[in-house]
Amino acid sequence: MEIHTKTYQTPNGPVEGVQAKWAGFSILLVTGTKGFLACPAIDVDACLRYDAAAALVESTPDNPIGTLERFPNRKVTKINAKARALGIREGMDVTDAFALIA
Repeated sequence: MEIHTKTYQTPNGPVEGVQAKWAGFSILLVTGTKGFLACPAIDVDACLRYDAAAALVESTPDNPIGTLERFPNRKVTKINAKARALGIREGMDVTDAFALIA
């Protein structure tokens, strides 16, 4: 397993990306002080039990996020109520959502 990190700058401050990479599979997420965006391996509804704002980013087996460098070039596909309260919306560019979780 490999771990990669990347900092993204937003108008509201930095957010941190983390990738846990195994052969043929990765889990990617970007965290800020108010919540996080993640690949579809995460259950955003379950995150509400921990009062966490969470949103999923588009990724499929045929077109995976794959790397932290590709993460900002995606759209938000699913949000929980806490993420909605921050202003995150389905279809939003990930870079716009980064600023809302910073």
